[in-house]
Formats: sequence, structure tokens, C-alpha cells
Amino acid sequence: MEYRFLNQIKSPLDLKKLNKTEVKLLCDEIRDKLLSVVSKNGGHLASNLGVVELTVALHRAFDSPKDAIIFDVGHQCYTHKLLTGRFNSIDTIRKEGGISGFMRPDESEHDPFVTGHASNSVAAAFGIFTAKKMKGEEGTAIAVIGDGAMTGGLAFEALNNIGTYKGNFIVILNDNKMSISGNVGSVSKHLNKIRLKPGYHKLKSETESFLLKLPLIGKYIYRMLSKLKKIFKGFIYKDNIFEALGFNYIGPVDGHDTDKLDTVLNIAKIQSKPCVVHVITKKGKGYEFAENEPHSYHGVSAFNTDEGVLGTEEDNFSSICGKTLTELANEDKNICAITAAMPNGTGLDIFAKEHPDRFFDVGIAEEYAMTFSAGLAAGGTKPYFAVYSSFLQRAYDQIIHDAAIQGLPVTLLVDRAGLVGEDGETHQGIFDVAFLSTIPGITIYSPASYNELKSYIRLSKDYDGLIAIRYPKGKEKTAFEFDNKDFTAFKNGGRTAIVTYGAITTEAISAQKKLNDENISVDVIKLNKIFPLSEELISLLNSYESVAFFEEGIRKGGISEHILGRISAKRTSITAINEKFIPAMTLDSARKYCGLDADSIYKKIKGENN
Repeated sequence: MEYRFLNQIKSPLDLKKLNKTEVKLLCDEIRDKLLSVVSKNGGHLASNLGVVELTVALHRAFDSPKDAIIFDVGHQCYTHKLLTGRFNSIDTIRKEGGISGFMRPDESEHDPFVTGHASNSVAAAFGIFTAKKMKGEEGTAIAVIGDGAMTGGLAFEALNNIGTYKGNFIVILNDNKMSISGNVGSVSKHLNKIRLKPGYHKLKSETESFLLKLPLIGKYIYRMLSKLKKIFKGFIYKDNIFEALGFNYIGPVDGHDTDKLDTVLNIAKIQSKPCVVHVITKKGKGYEFAENEPHSYHGVSAFNTDEGVLGTEEDNFSSICGKTLTELANEDKNICAITAAMPNGTGLDIFAKEHPDRFFDVGIAEEYAMTFSAGLAAGGTKPYFAVYSSFLQRAYDQIIHDAAIQGLPVTLLVDRAGLVGEDGETHQGIFDVAFLSTIPGITIYSPASYNELKSYIRLSKDYDGLIAIRYPKGKEKTAFEFDNKDFTAFKNGGRTAIVTYGAITTEAISAQKKLNDENISVDVIKLNKIFPLSEELISLLNSYESVAFFEEGIRKGGISEHILGRISAKRTSITAINEKFIPAMTLDSARKYCGLDADSIYKKIKGENN
């Protein structure tokens, strides 16, 4: 496709030169470009297709970077990047050395805040806005938050705080009825009530548009009538959560109608108090496959656009987890499963279908999920909380305070543990071992194969305390058989031991074979229960002259450091992730970058033995 208008957009200022017809044609070009790029690179598709018109309208109404626009999570910022000088680099998105799939201030002045995790946009935007006011700078800040992210507690904390502010601040509620999976909870139900009362909003929108077009007196009359609005709205509407929190409410408005969006955003700019602009969008807009199955097109690998994303029955760690837990629940009626808006991602959609009365999707609220799980355990059930490693970070206090101190039998199913690839810094699961291993009484397992994962989930059923089972993203590389021991030793008569755990055990064993071919004998010690450490393990490691640790996690506080203080080998070394965040790149490249691939392990050990 020839990008007649998109090629001309070098900055948001160029958008203001387009007429209404040209804006609509530009949106078509953007969708075509998004589909072309994501089908080749993988990435977030449905969410980006859904916000094309909204993003264009935002940049026409406001003046980035003077006006800071923050997209919550940021996975839907691809159009924003196209409009802010990154058209020529968009083909590198999520690739090593390319631009990020999320907002990154070090990438562009138009990205005011690092994004990646949900529900922080309102607080961050209001912080930036307040800083501008304190420093006497021009401009505002706008938070663009989805109805899924609005279920997060941080979003409510921000709204509660901002509602008392005496001045204009804008929150755009991008309502597409979904986060990754379908939304749940009373907020979702409340938004449905709002959507079902369009008559009032149509009348209000037409009246506001008419008044604002009147010369001289239009804005004055608009502000005067706004004071009467609450009475009228209270009669028609009865309640509105945003107005109850102190915001003016504008909407809902069709998020794919550029003319209406232009009008509504300009109305929002002249409000005398904080306001929420409620925009209705459709995930996957413009691409039939994504419109019909938005959850399947949330995050995709490369695919053929004519065929769409083809379904696969191949297992991965997440699906194995869901199937195993479902089977276990068939045997034990006390077992229940909890997720924070990720039933599909964690494999619990399988559990939800079989045991809907024992499945709880709490929305994007990991803190609540953890304490709710602790309450379930205190009430005599056996809860399993399935959560991505990087998202579990938000529930650290609740793990300690609500579960660990009481010794409650909660099982954490820590998905995406270790390096994850192209999602980059905000999604790498490299901190869970370091922060979980500080907690008294916790037991941590790190299976590297499906058989091990199945077995540890089954063992956890009878465990009386807090337990974490962490496993990698994707498919198993080696089908390790379950060994009901704290560690498994792959001995080769060596005086050097390679100590590792999880998915990179396969890399260590590959390095061991290559070293063996060169008559360098080393043993590989695979940790199965990585915490607490057994005396048998320490005794074994003390029998080696040299011990080399390889850990797919942050070094500080990692298992390697826990072990290092308890052994007396003549030579020791640790290869782990040391004081850095890992950018977007393929999983294989990330392991190589961190020195955790087979070739790097081979070179490290060979160098130490020469």
C-alpha cells in the first residue's frame, strides 16, 4: 500500500494540517501499516487496531510532547509511535536494537513515562501534570487507560486522590470491554450500564457542540449550563462512579468517529475540574479475524494476514499447568484457581470451563488476588494463584503479610519465570527468585519439563504452607523425568560442577557434552527445589574443587549467592543477570546476551579449566 498521508507525518503537528476526509484516509493507512508490521514481527495487534482514531484525535487535540500523553500498559502505543517521528523505524519494533513495543522516554520525547504494567497511567500522568504546575511550565498530561486496567487498585487510588483537585485534568477511558480476556467485576457492569443509556449522552454531546460553535458567548453559556448538568444527569442517570469520585464525565463517544472525538476532546480541554472522557472502541477494528477473536490477537507471533493466527493444539508450560490443576480439582473439591485477568495466558481457561464455581478471575488486581487467596486458604480451601512472574512483583507485601506470616497453604504458580524475549524490560521474569527467597517459610520449585511441573503441582496439594512453582514461557526443550529429590546430578567424573536450574539446564547439559568431547569433565547439578537449600546439596558441592553457577535471574539475592556463602570450593563463579534490565530481543539472543546459552557456558568453563 502506498502511504500517501502517513509518509508525511513527521510529528504530531502535521496532523493538524489534515482535513476531516484526509484524517479518515490516514487512519486506514495506519491500520494497514500496523497489520503489516505485527504480522512480520509479532506483537500486540488487536489493542493497537482498536485505538487508531483515538490516538490520531489525541494528537490533533493536544500538543505532544508539551502535553504528555501516557498510554496505560503501553502495548497499544504503536499508532502513537507512527505519529511521533518513528514511521521509518516501526519495522524494527520488538526486535533486538529496534524500538520498544511499549513507551520508552529514552526512545522519544513523546514517550513521557516507561509503561508495561497496567493501572499506573493515571497516577503517573497526574504526577507529571503536577510537576508542570509546580515549575510554571505550559502543557498538561493525559492518561489513556483501558476498562481492563481500570480494575486495578492503583487506578482507583489515583482517581480518589485526583477527584479533589480544583482544575482541569483529563483521563481517557478507552472502553473496549476487554483487557486480555473479557473483563470482570462491578466496574465492567457499571460501564455496561453507561453504554446502555446513549440517549442522554447524545443530547448532551450535540448541545455542547452547538454551544461551543457560537461566537463570543458560546463558552460562557456552556460553563453556566454545566453547573446545571448535575441535576439533569442525576435525574436521568441516577449514579456515575466517576462523578461520585469528583470528576466531570463526558461520554460515551464512538472511539472510531474522528469528528466526534475531535469535538469531545476539545470540550474536555475547557473543563474547570478533572474529567473522564469515556470512549467506546472495538479491539481488532478493521481486521475481521481480530474483531471476531480479540483475545487470540492480543499478543501474536508472526502470521499470514490472509489466513489469520492459526490455532495450535501444541502444549506449553501454561497449558500443562492448567490441565494438571484441572485434573487435580476433579479429585479434590477444595482446590480452587485464581488469576488476575489472565485465564488464557496462564492456561486457567481450561480450569474455568470445568470448574466455574471454583475459578476466580479478579481482574488486574494482583494484590487483591494474593490476599483473596490467603483468605481462601484460611477458610479451609486449597488456592492456586497463577500469575506471570513480572506481575507477581506487585503482590510482594501481600505474600509476606497475608500468607507467609500465617503459614497459609497458598500455591503460587509463577508463569513466565526467567527471560521472556521480545516484550523486553518490563516483562522479564528475573526478579521472582530474589524476592521470594527472602520470605521465611516459603518453598520454591523450578521445574524444567512438563513431567516435573505436573508432579510438583500434585505434590503441592498436600503441602502445608506457602509454596511457589516457577516455570518458563513456551515449550519444554528437554523432557526431564521427575526426580523426587531436591536436586538431580548429571555426573561425568568431573572436579568442576555447573550448578543451575529451570529452563537453562538444557543449555548447561549441551555445554557439558561439548566439553566432554574435548576431554574436559564437568558435572551438572540441576536444582529442583531451589529454596530452601538442603544440607545434602551443600555437602555435595563442597566435594568439588570448582563450582560455577549459572542463573537466569537477577544475581543479587539469587540462589547462587545463597549457596556461595555456604560452600568452600577453591574456585567459584556466578553468571547471572547483574544490575541491568534486559531489553527486547529473542529468547535465544537474550540468553546469549546474559552468558546463559550453551556456547557461553562452554566457553566460561573451558576458560576456567585452561
